[in-house]
Parts: sequence; C-alpha cells; structure tokens
Amino acid sequence: MHDAPQAVYPFTIFWLIFILLLFNIFVYLFVINITTRSEEQLLSNKVNLLLENAHMRMESQLDNPDLLREYYNVNELIRIVTPDGRVVNVQGSDPELLALPSSFHRTHQSGMTSVGGMRVLYMRVPLFDNGEIIGMLEVNRKLNSLDSYLQILVAALSVTSAGAILFAIFGTYWFTSRLTAPIQHMVQTMREIDRSGKLQKIELKNKDESAELQQLVRAFNQMIDRLDRTFARQKQFVADASHELKTPLTVISSYAGMLKRWGRDDAKVRDEAIEAIHKESQRLQNLTKSMLTLAEAEQEDWLNLETFDVVQLADETASMLHTTFQREIRVNAVSGQVRLNGDKDKIRQLLVILLDNAIKYSKDPIDVTVSQVKQTVRIHVTDKGIGIPENEIPHLFERFYRVDGARSRATGGVGLGLSIAKRIVDMHGGQIDVFSKPGKGTTITLQFPQHR
Repeated sequence: MHDAPQAVYPFTIFWLIFILLLFNIFVYLFVINITTRSEEQLLSNKVNLLLENAHMRMESQLDNPDLLREYYNVNELIRIVTPDGRVVNVQGSDPELLALPSSFHRTHQSGMTSVGGMRVLYMRVPLFDNGEIIGMLEVNRKLNSLDSYLQILVAALSVTSAGAILFAIFGTYWFTSRLTAPIQHMVQTMREIDRSGKLQKIELKNKDESAELQQLVRAFNQMIDRLDRTFARQKQFVADASHELKTPLTVISSYAGMLKRWGRDDAKVRDEAIEAIHKESQRLQNLTKSMLTLAEAEQEDWLNLETFDVVQLADETASMLHTTFQREIRVNAVSGQVRLNGDKDKIRQLLVILLDNAIKYSKDPIDVTVSQVKQTVRIHVTDKGIGIPENEIPHLFERFYRVDGARSRATGGVGLGLSIAKRIVDMHGGQIDVFSKPGKGTTITLQFPQHR
C-alpha cells in the first residue's frame, strides 16, 4: 500500500536537496565575486592615490620612508623596486607578505595569489620620470578578514542547509504521506474491487483534505455509483429477458409436446399447436430484434448525424403506417419545413415506435404535430385511446415494463419499444414527456435542440 509514497519520497527529497545546494553555491560564489571586486577597487584606488604623489616621479625620493607610510594599512605590503631588482622602500608588518620574493616588472600587472592558505591581491605599476622608468610600485593586500567572513558564511550556509535538508526530509515525508494517503486508499479499494468483484466507495477520513483530493474522491465515488447502477440494470435486464424468453419457449415446448402426442391424429390440435408455435416464434423474433436494438443503442457512436426536414420525415412515416395498418394519421405543421440536426433513421424509428403504440391502443385518428420554438424542435404524438394511469407513467420507459401485460402480449408488444425510444431521445440531447388520462387518450411530447 505504501509503494507509491516510497517511490515519490526519495525523488522529491533528492530534488529539494539538489536545488538547495545549487542555491547555496550560487550565494557563496556571488558573495565572493562581489566582495573580491570591492577589494580590487579599493586596491586600485590606493594605487592611484600613490601615483598622484609628485614624489613618486622623483627618483631621489623613492627611498623616502615617509613616502609610503601614510598609505599603509594592516595586512598590506607596499614596496618600491628599482629596475635592478633592489627594494628601496617598503612598508609592512606581516611576515608572510614580507617574505614574498620581489622582482621588477615594466608593465602594469594585477591579480590574486595565495600565501599561507590566504588569498592575496596584488598590483604592480611602473614609475616614470620624464618618460624614463625609474622603478615599480607594488601593493599586496592579504584578504584574511574577508576570508574569515566567508568562512562564517560557509558555516552559516552549511548549518542552514543541514537544517533545511532535515526539514525537507521530514516535511516532504509528511506532506507526501498526507497527499498520497487518499490515492493509496483509492488504489487499495480498486484492488479490493478487482479481487472480490464487489463495488466499494471511498470515505475521506480527514474532512480537511485539499479540494483537488476531495474532487478526485467524489469523481471516483460517482464512477462507482454509475457502475453500480449499470450492473444493477444489467442484472435486471438479464432477469427480465430470461422471464420474457421463458414464456414463449414454454408455450412452444408445450405445444410441440402436444403435437408429438396427439397432433398426428387430431387435426384441430395440430392446427392449434402450429398457430401457437408460429405466434410465439414471431414473438421471440421480435423480442430478440428489440433486445439487439437496445444493446446497440447503448453505444456512444450509435448516431449518424445529418440535417433533415422533420415534417417530411413525419409525412413519410405516417404514409407508410397508414398503408400497413389502414389507420388515419394526420401530420400537422405550423411551418412547411422544420430542420433538425440528428440521425434521420433513428428519428424515423422513434416515430414508428410511438405511432405503433398509438395504433395498438386507440381506434380514432392519430395526430402528429411538428413545430419549432426558437432553437427547439417539438413533436407531439396524440391519440384518443385507452390512456395510461397516472401512477404508471413514471415506469413507461423501463425495460420490459407493460401497463397491462396480457394486453401487450395480445398486441405483440415485448416492453422494449419505449426504452429504445427514450434512448434515441437521450442520444439526441432531447426530452420526452407523457401526458395521459385513462379513457381520454395520450400525448407524447418530444423536444430536440435544433443544432447539436
């Protein structure tokens, strides 16, 4: 259960330490660079002040002790070297600096060297008298104070880095554990679902979890609810389908046995059995076809969208059913043409299902009204038939549901037509409503967005 935190934890710690070290190195190098440039500027200013002294351009004054005394500071060495390599004037008290070898250079030089583990800045400048080199001024400055401060900085950075690393280790472990605990709980729940086959939800033990984690848990629980409903519908569908298949198969088996026993000698029994078997076979065929259609309707890519005229489609469907059943179906349209973007064949199938039900349960003419209100296409299918009790209306679109089971078998219904109709409407983003009163008729209203 803790595999993920163990994988994330070292990786997170590594990057935190790496970034911290990079930051400390940057701070250290930045401080060294700034302070060293400042010392170099101070040394350059001192050399310029010395060169401004007129006695520096007089060979006879180069060995004057007062020439360098007022410019001398602790941890410095100032000396004048003649072209023959002799040191004629020197100011300094640091033994290590005094021990530095002297040599004459005709060009300006500056840089840094190391003495006794300490950094030393140096600058060498030639001295001229009437264009002739008379000596060389050399200034050396020991950066011991600066290096001491840098050592303190290194110690401070080391202590803060160690503290930050410890804080990062424990803080990251705590944060990672807190962050991944719900995820691990979710993973464990998924494994348990996979192992047992029983759906389970996740409950947040800590109500103060982040909004993102709460949203993730809610999405997971919503998925579990949806799966649970889907499995329940599947179980109910299998149970209902088994029940629906059982009846015609029982009838066929019973009449087949009757034929086997008495059908050879009794023509009446034979004709009755053949008619019953034929009728139940047709019922089985219709039931199987409806079940396959309903299963196909569950697919998300079931629709083939196009733009078509709903009024023309309603006229064609009404004409076809009028020819088949010899029933009057009147199509009424406010405007001559109503365009809809949808699956033309599925909308035709929807109209056939609704009109077929109206034909079965009514004897008067049936009205189909097509209209458009703003961007909504409305279709009303109205009959003057037996109607539907109010308490039955909420269950109409359930699979295999019949208001009157015996009557439905007599009319050849299998209880899947309205379920298929509801699925077609839902796939088009529409709405279906039923208004009915027993003995007065039924009106089914369809509403579709004109453009999807």
